[in-house]
Amino acid sequence: MAAYILRRILLMIPTIFGIMLITFTVTQFVPGGPVEQMLAQLKGHGDGEVRVSRAADLYQGDKGLDPERVEELKKLYGFDRPPAERFIRMMKNYLVFDFGESYYHHQSVVSLVVSKLPVSMSLGLWSFIIVYTTCIPLGIAKAVRDGSRFDVATSTVILVGYAIPGFVLAIALIVLFGGGSFWNVFPLRGLVSDNWHSLPLLDKILDYLWHMVLPVVSSTVGSLAVMTLLTKNSFLEEIRKQYVLTARAKGLAENRVLYRHVFRNAIIPIITGFPGSFITAFFTGSLLIETIFSLDGMGLLAYQSILNRDYPVVLGTLYFFTIIGLVSRLLSDLSYVVVDPRITFDSVESR
Repeated sequence: MAAYILRRILLMIPTIFGIMLITFTVTQFVPGGPVEQMLAQLKGHGDGEVRVSRAADLYQGDKGLDPERVEELKKLYGFDRPPAERFIRMMKNYLVFDFGESYYHHQSVVSLVVSKLPVSMSLGLWSFIIVYTTCIPLGIAKAVRDGSRFDVATSTVILVGYAIPGFVLAIALIVLFGGGSFWNVFPLRGLVSDNWHSLPLLDKILDYLWHMVLPVVSSTVGSLAVMTLLTKNSFLEEIRKQYVLTARAKGLAENRVLYRHVFRNAIIPIITGFPGSFITAFFTGSLLIETIFSLDGMGLLAYQSILNRDYPVVLGTLYFFTIIGLVSRLLSDLSYVVVDPRITFDSVESR
């Protein structure tokens, strides 16, 4: 196993390097970079937003601007060096997780990401908990009652929820329960109320949970169908195997057969995805959900960074989340061995 883990870690290096190289190369050809954004402000284009249609006149000699001023701007953003040199220097800094400073927010990328994490962690972690605690028992119940009215009714409900986009559900919930046209039950913006810091501890917890109901429901409903049906199909496959018929023929109680024998084998496909899902739950972001409920999280940060050509944020977060994704995938693969002792890496190491 040690050799397999080492080999996987070594394979992560060219994977990360290739992803960063492709993304860095693409950013060099996208019009309206940070230098052009600043030039637009100097030319009187308002807030400095450079649209694609306006990019051409900014690349044609920068008329009316002092060439020395333009060179100073390029040096300020590091564009006075060749692209290859900038990429190598960037990767060296990324090795020690130095992502630089945001062009748009004027603060370090690390502190900026940390400030946005509470929203992403709230949405991701609560969605993760609700999905696993709801879908596994529901999937088992559907497998035991396969073909019954309960099975058909619950399948219809979760598939309808799966078919409804999260942002559409969010708008519907706001109309129904956010003071839109019916009931004013839940708040519409933020993680907490404005007076949250002055509230007692219990009221702080309740206020936070009160604000999270609608966003979490909107981001979770679509995920219930996949995990529920995966659980159901996994249990159905095990229930129909020969060892279950043998256990029943020996007179074992149905619950003992289900939870003592079937459960251990059927839960493997679900549990093996647990490490990756748990890790990524802390860093998920949903642009539409965050925008609808006025939540300033990772989804909104990523969208704004792309629009503003904030390359340190775009490339820095991409590097970090790529590592998180690769590590979570490795942990998911290793969890197979932990959950199912029949699986080993001996055949892989012998090749």
